Amino acid sequence: MRTLLLCVLVLAAPALADDADFEALRADLVDEVRIYAGYAGDDPFSDAVLGVIGRVERHKFVPMQQARYAYENRPLPIGHGQTISQPYIVALMTDLLEPEDTHVVLEVGTGSGYQAAVLAELVDHVYSIEIIEALATSAGKRLQSLGYDNVTTKLGDGYYGWEEHAPFDSIIVTAAASHVPPPLIEQLKPGGKMVIPVGGRFMTQLLLLLEKGDDGEIVTRQIGAVRFVPLTGEH
Repeated sequence: MRTLLLCVLVLAAPALADDADFEALRADLVDEVRIYAGYAGDDPFSDAVLGVIGRVERHKFVPMQQARYAYENRPLPIGHGQTISQPYIVALMTDLLEPEDTHVVLEVGTGSGYQAAVLAELVDHVYSIEIIEALATSAGKRLQSLGYDNVTTKLGDGYYGWEEHAPFDSIIVTAAASHVPPPLIEQLKPGGKMVIPVGGRFMTQLLLLLEKGDDGEIVTRQIGAVRFVPLTGEH
């Protein structure tokens, strides 16, 4: 029995990592995201955004069995048919919003809470909506336990936004919609920005950046092709 237990422990040991290991992996991830953005032809991401990617502990936002892969530049399953986005995409969408420390941001699709945590390090407050009850509950508890007191979460259909706290300096949607929800446009401040993937599950999806002028006019820019899980709800 002792021999068997020892073998199990020895086999399990390589999967474990301490804080120093994860810190080094995050530093490598930042370098990879920077290089990947260059290959993709993106403008360089801000130092502030890259710094947050290097600080936020992504391994705490994925299931335990996925933690060893947390700092690979790829999406990972988080249960309930959902994923945590590729770090490059998180950095891209965050950078496109040009977050400032006075901003109030709406996130549609909390998921595991990782994107909310990234934004929370850069803005004054994040309001995040999740339609899947189990994810909404676990993400809310996780963010609180990690000290993200400037994130408020709720269970609900993000298509309708969160009118109580509108207007928002920026809005980020982390699931693909068939169209840009009109309530979100309405809840965006003049001068604000929204980043949202648009397209069906089996169709080309495009990441869009919308900017709302002071006169309420919307200017839309196509950023590139992406692949997200679909936005769910009545629409």
